[in-house]
Amino acid sequence: TIFRGGFGIFDVLALPYAFTLITPYVAPFSQRVVADVLPPGSFPMEAFREAAGNSANLSTSYVEHAPKRSYVMQWNLSAAREISPGIVVTLGYVGSRGVHLPYRDENFDMVLPALTPAGYLFPPKADSQKLNPAFGRITGMLWQADSFYDALQVVTTKKVSHGIQLHAAYTLGKSIDTLSATVANDAFPNGLFNQLFFDQRTTRGLSDFDVRQNFAFNFTWAVPALKMRSGAAQWAFGGWQLGGIYRASSGQPFTPQLGGDPLGMKLDQTSEPPDRLVGPGCETLVNPGNPNHYIKTQCLAFPNPANLRGNLGRNTLIGPGRSKFDASIFKNNTMRRFAENANIQFRAEIFNLFNRANFSSPTANLTVFDQTGSPVSGAGLITTTQTTSRQIQFAVKVIW
Repeated sequence: TIFRGGFGIFDVLALPYAFTLITPYVAPFSQRVVADVLPPGSFPMEAFREAAGNSANLSTSYVEHAPKRSYVMQWNLSAAREISPGIVVTLGYVGSRGVHLPYRDENFDMVLPALTPAGYLFPPKADSQKLNPAFGRITGMLWQADSFYDALQVVTTKKVSHGIQLHAAYTLGKSIDTLSATVANDAFPNGLFNQLFFDQRTTRGLSDFDVRQNFAFNFTWAVPALKMRSGAAQWAFGGWQLGGIYRASSGQPFTPQLGGDPLGMKLDQTSEPPDRLVGPGCETLVNPGNPNHYIKTQCLAFPNPANLRGNLGRNTLIGPGRSKFDASIFKNNTMRRFAENANIQFRAEIFNLFNRANFSSPTANLTVFDQTGSPVSGAGLITTTQTTSRQIQFAVKVIW
């Protein structure tokens, strides 16, 4: 039995983010103007007049002046044992934690709500005012996010013997964070826009990339050659090699949303959550195997009152899983008359052998209610797949 372990701390430098934004600490010098079409030859004077007369279109950025040290801790512990000649089983635990990670919001300039026992309640739209009415947008970067990951890993490996090689790996893991990317949707299509930057507990949930279970298996088998008197038969039945790769995993999380801006946050883009209902049939919020209506919209409700933030947490729903098997068939033909190790290999490779439709999450149809509270008919409709249909390719490979 062999034991292995490790621990490390790695810094995530804050300065590259600040330099990328190119934002001085003096706000007026980082303003941008979204102006109407200017007459030819009017720049720059007309642009300055536009800025002076239409301050609501001004944009600026805010970067935390003294961010705390951002770092990631990673650790692992594993035990490996040879259970029989050539077969090794490894059992391991892997974990990590990110501290003071970058948290970017596309617009801090929002209407601030009041915290009530029922949740965050926004003021009536007629009486509400943005944090800073002098700006149309304030993009912000804070170093206040965190992340957690824990996983159990089991790996079984069989070394090549009798022409057979096997490898199998299973991971049971969970990743939690307050933000999975520095900009919503820049890395994952299930990212959220413009959350409550002042209370990151509201965005704490499964990571956008979280996959709870993942299993992978591959094998190769050099089929033993049959001894035959005929040279043609020996060639026809010899030199065959089979291989395969199978992978199965659970789906990635996502969050249903409300259309428009019913809370009155006064942002150009929001990801406001609905309310989750409890009762028979609502233990889970998805309909597995139903790509036309994957989200159980009957288990969600428009908040009442409309300016009360919904209670559905981030990434509560889990998308469809994935199962795929790829196979290969090789025919090796030795050509010793040309070279001692010469081999012409005919290859047939089949991707998604069983032609399984692995549906994606309904990230293009996450809006379950419009701004007035009316249900959206296409909510939960899945329009894409994670994998292609069955594909077969042929090739010839010359080895010498």
